[in-house]
Amino acid sequence: MHKLTHEDLYTLEAYARERAQFRAKVLAHKKARTVHLGEHLTLIFEDRLTVQYQVQEMLRIERIFEPEGIRGELDAYNPLIPDGCNLKATMLVEYEDAAERQRELARLRGIEHRVGLSVDGHAPVAAIADEDLERSNEEKTSAVHFLRFELAAPMIDALRAGAGLALAVDHAGYRAHTALPEATRRALLADLA
Repeated sequence: MHKLTHEDLYTLEAYARERAQFRAKVLAHKKARTVHLGEHLTLIFEDRLTVQYQVQEMLRIERIFEPEGIRGELDAYNPLIPDGCNLKATMLVEYEDAAERQRELARLRGIEHRVGLSVDGHAPVAAIADEDLERSNEEKTSAVHFLRFELAAPMIDALRAGAGLALAVDHAGYRAHTALPEATRRALLADLA
């Protein structure tokens, strides 16, 4: 997929006019790209549209309109766009209660390195986590991680031929497995063009 450029973005004024419609489009788009892995992990598979939305929202919130500021946002978010042989996801560790969340983030240190993606008939692929910066420390993990799954050509071919896709996490404090629904498999296949 092509990376976003300044020319792909709405100006702040144009985005203010288009935001409601654009937001509705992105939220509908994200439905098939969102996977719950057990009760407390959610992965949102990113693509060019979801990243454009993130950039547009950051520009809006921060009131960024100068070229160097826009370039900074593009540089920060463009790495989340898949490049044709991988899938990229934002992983959220979700606990509503703040005290429970604090306890669980301490207990789940390193969970971002224990997530795998499987294509039927192939060995699982371990997530490559947080390439931009380390989000776990000696005391806890972060509630947000960025994951990349590199897929070999035979795996991509198998997906194109209809092979199933699954996610799993195997951490001492949290284990879950889920087969991805067909709508999600099809949505993610578009990232592998």
